[in-house]
Amino acid sequence: MDNHATGMRGQAGAATFSAKDISGKDVTAGFGKVTAIKDVTLSIRPNEITAIIGPSGCGKSTLLRCLNRMHEEVRGAWARGQVLLEGQDIYAPTADPVQIRRLVGMVFQKPNPFPTMSIFDNVAAGLRLTSWGRPPDLEERVERALRQAALWDEVKNDLRKPGTALSGGQQQRLCIARVLAVEPEVILMDEPASALDPISTLKVEELMEELKKRYTIVLVTHNMQQAARVSDWTAFLLLGELIEYNITDELFSRPRDRRTEDYITGRFG
Repeated sequence: MDNHATGMRGQAGAATFSAKDISGKDVTAGFGKVTAIKDVTLSIRPNEITAIIGPSGCGKSTLLRCLNRMHEEVRGAWARGQVLLEGQDIYAPTADPVQIRRLVGMVFQKPNPFPTMSIFDNVAAGLRLTSWGRPPDLEERVERALRQAALWDEVKNDLRKPGTALSGGQQQRLCIARVLAVEPEVILMDEPASALDPISTLKVEELMEELKKRYTIVLVTHNMQQAARVSDWTAFLLLGELIEYNITDELFSRPRDRRTEDYITGRFG
């Protein structure tokens, strides 16, 4: 990872359905003269959900976006350190950022279906882009992704309707299906339920529990109850530094650092 990340191109390995481990080593990143995260090192386990918590502005989303090179898309952004996917540095000169973002998919805070596309075309968009045309099994892969996102039964008769015609919770699951369609190995979720109602939030959380059987999931959340409910591991960030990283039950019941205890008990944040 260079001091100022660039869009260097190369060739990444083919995706499979087996979950992969991803890790950061001494990751430091920021914008212009501002350092958002500093020397963050953590190893994320495959087939588990890792939550990243901390107060606003602590660097949670910056760290998440460093894990699939989305951070470098922001003007003035820079990063250094290493991010390893199955031991391979995604910031190596031969790594292709487009392929990296397929292998390490991202679900954003607010549902963002493509407004001019149908439900079907929203899911198929990534397939058409990454396959340089129409995959021969396009319909099958779209259906499979919608089933994985627990949305197929709700939309199977309306695939030609606009994606924006769906409810907020359905739109978020549509965006998850769009990520799943290109067969990633890791899924990054940046507060995926923060804009949803409680019923839709529950559906997304139940979906995460199901998806971790096949994928590695990293979740940024402001909701500590949500982190406690769905995650296996939790990382606590404060002022850009990783303060504590542990099994979720242990971090919430027996935090090792006083700052962690102060945050989860509401003394600040």
